[in-house]
Amino acid sequence: MHSRCISRHFPASLVRFANSALQDRVLFGSDYPFFGPERWLRDFESVDLKPEVRQKVLLTNAQRLLRL
Repeated sequence: MHSRCISRHFPASLVRFANSALQDRVLFGSDYPFFGPERWLRDFESVDLKPEVRQKVLLTNAQRLLRL
């Protein structure tokens, strides 16, 4: 599969809401062990998220949820 494999699984409406109203409620998840972290993160780059939302999805939202 190529780098679009992740973005084709996310409807445009989900990406649009993740960039706005849902940005504090979206968490990172993967298909591990089917796709390793390096592959997932490389493919995740193709998803059209704002840089600050990308940081929230990958780290900040989980830190807040888990109180880390």
